Amino acid sequence: MWLSQLTLTDGTRAVAVRTDAGAHLVPGATSTRDLALAAWAAGHDLTTEVAARGKGDPVDLAAALSQGRVLVPLDHDDPAHLHLTGTGLTHLGSAATRDAMHQGTAPETMTDSMKMFRMGVEGGKPATGAVGAQPEWFYKGNGHAAVAPGAALTSPAFAMDAGEEPEVAGLYVIAPDGTPLRVGFALANEFSDHVTERGNYLWLAHSKLRPASFGPEMRVGPLPDHVEGTSRVLRDGAVIWEKPFLSGEANMSHSLANLEHHHFKYDIFRQPGDVHVHFFGTATLSFADGIAVQPGDVFAIDCPDFGLPLENPLTQSAGDATPVAVAAL
Repeated sequence: MWLSQLTLTDGTRAVAVRTDAGAHLVPGATSTRDLALAAWAAGHDLTTEVAARGKGDPVDLAAALSQGRVLVPLDHDDPAHLHLTGTGLTHLGSAATRDAMHQGTAPETMTDSMKMFRMGVEGGKPATGAVGAQPEWFYKGNGHAAVAPGAALTSPAFAMDAGEEPEVAGLYVIAPDGTPLRVGFALANEFSDHVTERGNYLWLAHSKLRPASFGPEMRVGPLPDHVEGTSRVLRDGAVIWEKPFLSGEANMSHSLANLEHHHFKYDIFRQPGDVHVHFFGTATLSFADGIAVQPGDVFAIDCPDFGLPLENPLTQSAGDATPVAVAAL
């Protein structure tokens, strides 16, 4: 089952569910967050909650997407209560990509990237009930940085690069008692500035403070052990770079349970009602293959397990190097 959020032609919000039998609206639902919390309150899963609401009008999701009416598949009424975060060096092969970006920082020893990766390989999949190695973690922003499928990913004027990162994201809402509830999984573009990151490893935090997109649909239920999709960069309608990407635990050095633990172990991330979008990492970047994207290019990420493809054009905000002025009161 796949869920999505959209705006109808009359301007109202709605939730759509898609199965192999087709797509239709979920009666009485205007947000997947409300659906998830209702399912928790009723003591059953999300699939049961959706089924209990009956079958609404059929919906053409592809048409809604082309018309710019599809929203991210999970959000919050107050964008400040949606947290975009992620983990890196979690996929087999990701260390080689990252290590190449930081070669020369410690010529006589293993780089910090490789050390972090090895921690995951050796301890990222602990036995059930045990705590494994802590992964790399980063913050991307709040709901103001969440970009709808089809909308532009805007690179700030001061950015040195604007690169895609094709990933799977976990989508969560926090229950009234503080329990993290996994609502589903979605395709994601964890947009980053790799030139800034390569300049100094300690600039990783700066490089991640960029918008990100996820969706269009949210897969409800377990994540397949092996996920394989395709990431492309298009320029003037032609593909200038294309490569498969892998995800799922069979292709990862950490278990999902371990990544989730190390995020939600912090009390601040278990505040009732909050929404979390947690990016699980990737090993595939056009930047690693020497591609320099430019405004007008389109990032296209496709994986049959997640329904409709995720596409976002690249834009760059106008501006200069003038310092931001702070007014004293």
